[in-house]
Amino acid sequence: MQWTVVIPLKPLARAKSRLADTADDGLRPGLALAFALDTVAAVLACAAVRDVAVVTNDALAARELAALGAAIVSDEPLGGLNAALTHGTAAVRTLRPDSPVAALNADLPALRPLELARVLDAATAFPRAFLTDAATVGTTLLTARPGQELLPHFGPHSRIRHRDSGAAELGLASVNSVRQDVDTGDDLRAALALGVGTRTATAVEGLLMAGQ
Repeated sequence: MQWTVVIPLKPLARAKSRLADTADDGLRPGLALAFALDTVAAVLACAAVRDVAVVTNDALAARELAALGAAIVSDEPLGGLNAALTHGTAAVRTLRPDSPVAALNADLPALRPLELARVLDAATAFPRAFLTDAATVGTTLLTARPGQELLPHFGPHSRIRHRDSGAAELGLASVNSVRQDVDTGDDLRAALALGVGTRTATAVEGLLMAGQ
């Protein structure tokens, strides 16, 4: 089974506000874009993925992500993360009604294609499935097989909400790169320890230079 991965991305100027202790207002948009670019590049390199659709209204992000090979879906609902995912999934399934869909965070700069493939392969056994984040309270990935609604419940404590919605929790080991999203400075340090993509590495170098 090959998946269509739907990735929501808010306007860069409003992204990663919880990184304020690590990067100032002028640097956070560049970090958010680097995270998204490294995430999408890794997803496109995954053998279990057919294509990627990014839901965003940010013109710069849309242009750079499209250059990588992602399809861009306008965030018409403007209703937040879950509304964007529902809209993006509907857009994908308008073209391919039987497409299996995976929703993925845009802030996984250490993502490894082989680890993502393991997670997606495990998800094929369930109508809907999810992977909890490194903090074990949130969600980084939610899947829906053909014929199943995605029913996203991302946000605070989404692990419990996805489990209560009937999605199966994937208890895989050694897929840390798929779990390590970046919201805080500690998250960024954990991602750097795993090994981030080239764009994030460059952005972090700029961050360190700005702090000197």
